[in-house]
Amino acid sequence: MLLPKRVILVGPMGAGKSTIGRMLARELDYRFLDTDRIIEERCGANIPWIFDVEGEDGFRQRETAMLSELSTEAGIILATGGGAVVRDVNHELLRRNSVIVYLRTSVEHQVERTRKDRNRPLLQTADPEAVLRHLFAIRDPIYAELATITMYTDRKSPRLVVRQLVNLLNPKTPRHIRQIRKEGRHHA
Repeated sequence: MLLPKRVILVGPMGAGKSTIGRMLARELDYRFLDTDRIIEERCGANIPWIFDVEGEDGFRQRETAMLSELSTEAGIILATGGGAVVRDVNHELLRRNSVIVYLRTSVEHQVERTRKDRNRPLLQTADPEAVLRHLFAIRDPIYAELATITMYTDRKSPRLVVRQLVNLLNPKTPRHIRQIRKEGRHHA
């Protein structure tokens, strides 16, 4: 099976980028990388601390540097932070020789999956659902525009999502489906 150099997973918090990314990497025999985890390892601090000390802009600069470094890596599944798409400079870095998969999920699903997670600085507020709705309104069109493949994850097991992605990434997939995928119009 001839596969893309890189598969980049984009989408909001709670969409399953890390879970699905790890499983997809095992299935394709790729390395799994997560930009947030690498940033934390290199800084020796967690994301909330980086946000507190450097602000969101400082974190986004680190994120861009990470994407620049990883945009030359082959054989990887890369899970990005939900806000990686907000800086225009990142768009070309994400697209570079990559298939971009938008893991799309509802705000309700995000609320459920992030409810107890204290490692998400943007949600440390009195009304995290309002924050998620606001972020979705801003970021959803960007994710959709960047995506080679849009995969809906609500009410799907990670295993099913991975199986569907493997089928879509396989060049033996029927030609008309590959063309839809190439044009960024595939929605599963």
